[in-house]
Amino acid sequence: MLADSFKTNAQPHKRLIRRVAVLGSGVMGSRIACHFANIGCEVDLLDIVPTALSAEETSAGLTLQDPRVRNRIAQTALANTLKANPAPLYDRKHADRIRIGNLQDHLKRVEKADWIIEAIIERADLKQALYEEVEKHRTPGTLISTNTSGIPIHILIKGRSEDFKEHFCGTHFFNPPRYLRLLEIIPGVNTKPEVIDFLMHYGSLYLGKETVLCKDTPAFIANRVGIFGIMSTLAAVEKFGFTVSEADALTGTIIGRAKSATFRTLDVVGLDTLVKVATGLYEGLPQDEARESFKIPPTLQKLLNNNWLGDKTKQGYFKKTKDTTGKKEILELNLQDFTYHQTQKTDLPILKKAKEIDNLQERIRLLASDKSKIGEFYRQIFFELFQYVSCRIPEISDEIYRIDQAVCAGFGWDIGPFAIWDALGVAQTLEAMQTAGLKPANWVQEMLNKQKTSFYTIQNGKTQYYDIPTQQYKTLAASEGFIILDNIRKTNKIWGNEGCSLFDLGEGIVGLEFHSKMNTIGAEVLGGIQTAISMAEKSFLGLVIGNDSPNFSAGANLGVLYMYGCEQEYDEIDLMVRQFQQTMMAVRYSGIPVVAATAGLVLGGGCELCLHADAVVSNPESYVGLVEFGAGVIPAGGGSKEMVLRTASTYVQDDPEINKLQQAYMNIATARVSTSAAEALNMNYFRTSDVVVMDRSRLLLAAKQKALELAQRGYTQPIKRTDIRVQGRSAMATFRAGAVGMQYGHYISEHDLKIADKLAWVMSGGNLSGPALVSEDYLLDLEREAFVSLTGEKKTLERIQSILFKGKPLRN
Repeated sequence: MLADSFKTNAQPHKRLIRRVAVLGSGVMGSRIACHFANIGCEVDLLDIVPTALSAEETSAGLTLQDPRVRNRIAQTALANTLKANPAPLYDRKHADRIRIGNLQDHLKRVEKADWIIEAIIERADLKQALYEEVEKHRTPGTLISTNTSGIPIHILIKGRSEDFKEHFCGTHFFNPPRYLRLLEIIPGVNTKPEVIDFLMHYGSLYLGKETVLCKDTPAFIANRVGIFGIMSTLAAVEKFGFTVSEADALTGTIIGRAKSATFRTLDVVGLDTLVKVATGLYEGLPQDEARESFKIPPTLQKLLNNNWLGDKTKQGYFKKTKDTTGKKEILELNLQDFTYHQTQKTDLPILKKAKEIDNLQERIRLLASDKSKIGEFYRQIFFELFQYVSCRIPEISDEIYRIDQAVCAGFGWDIGPFAIWDALGVAQTLEAMQTAGLKPANWVQEMLNKQKTSFYTIQNGKTQYYDIPTQQYKTLAASEGFIILDNIRKTNKIWGNEGCSLFDLGEGIVGLEFHSKMNTIGAEVLGGIQTAISMAEKSFLGLVIGNDSPNFSAGANLGVLYMYGCEQEYDEIDLMVRQFQQTMMAVRYSGIPVVAATAGLVLGGGCELCLHADAVVSNPESYVGLVEFGAGVIPAGGGSKEMVLRTASTYVQDDPEINKLQQAYMNIATARVSTSAAEALNMNYFRTSDVVVMDRSRLLLAAKQKALELAQRGYTQPIKRTDIRVQGRSAMATFRAGAVGMQYGHYISEHDLKIADKLAWVMSGGNLSGPALVSEDYLLDLEREAFVSLTGEKKTLERIQSILFKGKPLRN
C-alpha cells in the first residue's frame, strides 16, 4: 500500500514555483516547457549538444563550438513545437518565457530552478547519468522529477544523495500536456510526503491537471489499464468481424470515449508506440493473469512490418491519399486482405437508437443489452475490462476512483471502468461475467455481501466511493467543496424548463445550467435566463451561468430562425431578435451580479452572453468567437454593439481609433474563434478583470466566489450607456475598402460582401457624417434591422440549412 502520509488532505508544504528547468526538448519536454510558460513560469529548456554539423551549418561556416550549433537541438525542437496544431501555448507571446540551452554549457542554470523535470529518452542508464550531473548543480531541497512513462522510480535513483531521493518522484504528463488533463504522481520509497502533497495540489490548481497518485508499477495506472483496453478491443473487433469504421463507430463518443475512438486514435499516436508499450508490459508483467492480452496480434504485427504506422507514415488503419481529381481523401484498411478502400458510412440500427439517448449511462445499458453481435462485442470488452481493473487492486492502486480518474483524464473517457460497471449494475453484471468465465477479484463479491450495491454513491451532494480495506463508503476528496451539478440535481434544483435548470449553489448564489443540445440558446433558455435573474433579484445575491459539460454554448438555436426565414415571417424574426437582445441587456442591467463560467465552445450567442455578464470566469480552454457571419448574418444579440462599445471605451487620445474598431470588425467578419481564453482577451471578448481558472473542476466554485465577491462589495445596477463613440462614414469607407479588396482577391463571395456591408453599417453607427455619441439602444436597433434584412436572403437560408443538416456548430 501507499504510505498513509501520501493520502493526506493536509495543507501542502509552502513552495513557490517561479522557474522550471526541463531537461530534454523532445516531443514531451518541449510541450511541458510550453505549458509551464502558459501559467507564467520562466522555463529553461535544455538538450544535448550535437556531435556533427548540419548541412546548413556547414555552408554557413559555423563550427561545433558556435552557440547556435550547441543549442540547435533545443532550438529546433522548440521551433517545431511552436508550429504544432493544436497549439501548445495559450498565446504565442508566452514563448518569450522559454530560454533554450544545452546540457553541457547551461546545466548550471538548474541551481536557480524551483523544479527540475527530466524528459529525456526512455533509457534508465542515460537518465541515471544525467542525474549524476544534475546533482552537482542542484540546490538542496529543489524538486526534481522524471517524466518517465514506466521505468521504475527505484531504479532511477540508485546512487543519488538522500536529499535528491527525498525530493524526487515521477511526474508523468500525457501528450499533449496542454490538452490532456492527466498528471500521474509516482512517489519513490524515499520521497517526502510533503513533496507529494505539494505536487498533487500544484498540479491541480496551477497546471489544471487531474493529479492521480500512482504506485511504482509498470506503466503506472492509465497506460496499464488503457493499453489493456485497447488490446482487448482489437481482439474483439477481429473476433466479431467488424470493419475499421464500424469499430470506431462502436468505441467512440457513443460510449463516452474520444471522438477518434480506437483505430483513428492509434493512427494519431503511432502504431509503433502502441507496440512498444504493449511489448514492455508483456515483458515486465510475468505475474499478470492477463499477460497474454498484451501480446502483439498478427494483424498489428503485419502493419508494423509494412511500416504502416499511422499518421507519421501517412497510412495505418487509415490512409491519406488523393483521388483522380487531386482531391484529398481518406481510405480505410480492410483487416482481412490488407487493401485500402473507400470509407463506408456505418449503418448499425442500434447505434441510431442509442444516439437518441442523451444520458450516457442509459446509452451504455442499451448497447450492452443488445441481442446482436454488437451487444456481444460490448459485453466482452466491458467484462474483460471489469475483470482486469478489479484484479489490479491493490497492485496499482488501493482505491477504485484513482483508476477511473487516470483512465478518464489520460484517454479521454467520460466515465471510467468502475463507473461503467455501476451503470450496468454491479450484481447482475457480476453474475453475467461469471457465466462468461470472467470472474473478477473476490473483493467485488465481498462488497455485495456487505449490502454495498455500487462502487460509487452520492450523499449530501458529495461523491462517495467504496473503500475496500474498510468495506465502507468514503467521501471522495475531489468532491469536497467543489460544485458538481450531477450531485445536487435532486436536492438543490429550484426551477427549470426544457432548456435549463436553476440550482441553489449556497451562500446566496444560484446557478443556471443549459441542457439543450450543445447548450444552444433558444426560447426556453432565454426565458430561463430572464426567470433566473428575476428570482435572484428577489431572493438571492447573485447568479452564475455555467455547466459541467464540455461546452459553455455553441450559440443560438438556428432551427426556429430557419423556419421563420423560409416562411418569410420577418415580424417573428424581429420579435425573436428583440427577445434575445432584451435578455442580454437584462444580464447586463440586473440588480444582482451575473457571472458566466466558460469552457469549451463559447460561440455566437454564448459569446454575446459573456460580453454582457458582469464577469467571466473561464477555463483556459475556452474557444470564443462571434461566428454568426458563417450563417449569413451578423451578431444581433448585442455582440456587434458590444464590440463597438468596448473599442470606444478603450480609446486613447491620438490612438488610431478606427484601427482598433477594424480589428473587431475583422474578427466578426472572418468568424474568428480564439484558441484559448488568453487569445479571447487579446480579441477583447474577455477583459483583464475577468478570471482564468486552470482546473476545470474548480470552475463553478470560482464563479460562485466571484459572484459572491461582487455582491459583498456592494453591487449596484449599472446605467445604460448613451455615450458610445461611433465613427460614421469614415469607418464605413475603411471597412468597405477592405471587404471589396477581399472580394477582388476571391477571398469572399458577393454574399459575403453584402453581410460585411451590413456589419460595417452597424459598427460605424449608421449613416453619420462624422464621429458621434450614440446609445446602446440605437446600436441594438441597427443590429436587429441588419439581421432581419439578411434573413430574407436566399444565400443566408442556404447557409443555415447547410449548418442544420450537417449538425455542426458555427465556427471557422
